Amino acid sequence: MNHRKNLARATIGAAALALVTGLAHAADPTPGQYALGDGLTLSANYTGEAAANTSGGIRRGSAYAGQLFLGADLDLHKMLGWNATSVHIAVTQRHGQSLASEAIGNNTSVQEIYGTQNLHLAYFTIEKKLFGGRLELQGGRTVANIDFLNSPLYCNFQSNSACGNPTFVFKDSNFTYFPASSWGGYAKGWLTDKLYAKAGAYEVNPNDKRASDHGINWSTGDATGVIVPWSLGYATTFANDNHPRNYEIGGWFDRSDYADPLLDANGNDAVLTGLPYRTDRNRSGAYVRFNQMVWRPDMNTKRGLTVFGVAMTKLAGRVNESNFLELGAVMQGPFASREHDTLGFVINQQRFSSLALQNIQVALASVGVTTPVPDNEIMMELAYGYQLSPGIRLSPNVQYIVHPDQQAEPFRTSAIGNAFVIGLKFTLAL
Repeated sequence: MNHRKNLARATIGAAALALVTGLAHAADPTPGQYALGDGLTLSANYTGEAAANTSGGIRRGSAYAGQLFLGADLDLHKMLGWNATSVHIAVTQRHGQSLASEAIGNNTSVQEIYGTQNLHLAYFTIEKKLFGGRLELQGGRTVANIDFLNSPLYCNFQSNSACGNPTFVFKDSNFTYFPASSWGGYAKGWLTDKLYAKAGAYEVNPNDKRASDHGINWSTGDATGVIVPWSLGYATTFANDNHPRNYEIGGWFDRSDYADPLLDANGNDAVLTGLPYRTDRNRSGAYVRFNQMVWRPDMNTKRGLTVFGVAMTKLAGRVNESNFLELGAVMQGPFASREHDTLGFVINQQRFSSLALQNIQVALASVGVTTPVPDNEIMMELAYGYQLSPGIRLSPNVQYIVHPDQQAEPFRTSAIGNAFVIGLKFTLAL
């Protein structure tokens, strides 16, 4: 096993070394990307997210979280003559704290960059395209949430309820997330130039999410199962549509272990017995989502207003949330002189399951509190993305959380107050 770890460490080291040395000798085709000779493109950027809770929540406070990203894309056709084949590698270093856990008290972060706070191999995959690009295959060390339920619109926001994916899928399944990579992959087929079908499978392994894991232990010995996402969709771009759009239906089958929201192994209320919540298996869910450009003031630019929405529900299993609704809008180029700026608003509702609510109600009843518990949490954000220069983007934002959930503090005798958060997200292309 040691030789595998050494190989993985060497891979991360080689990728990082190539990235660092390449910065001084590379052309810069786009901000944060560097083309080195035939077939090698490097990426380097830093994202920081600051947030302060000015009212509500558990207490007032502030927190900062950041991520350094180093990536490499290798075109093996140019390098080795392997037709339509490429390799993708990325390493992250995350650091900082979460305002949600430290001051607000809810279980959805207001800083999407928080999580897996260490140096981590985020992905190491090989991609193959067949039949002129109509069939795309990709696999290796990867995560489900960059391959499914993703959109470039979502990360115009800082809240993890929207960016990088609708948060419901992580509450009701073991959907793997960036940068905690595991074994996995997908196949995507274009039925026409606009219609596609996609399916994947990803290992679920608790070891990959531990603070001590750096993504270099590739053993499957402690895996508890797999999650299988799928989607069918219709998508266009500016190349084939004056008003680009994407309409998609999809879902997931979670065939891995998870903790019951209410009961221990003896069938009693775990919150009262103090025993671990029992292990359940098999969950599933489904969703529909869309984004549609509805207004384009200048056909010679990409300025325009795009609306988007998501509806998600559980299909099977004992889960923490029963459904999720989201609606938002992003204006690209809100001013004619600021084509690369964005102005966006998003609002979503997480509705808790009867089991999750019962878990809190049982805890409160044990300390003499019978006040009803809110059955949903609403999160909203207004954000402006200011492109200060080709390599620097600033995104001040304000967030408001109605009924922050108290699943992390079931014995709390007073409701958590609605929270008003001021945030700042920035990205530097290094």
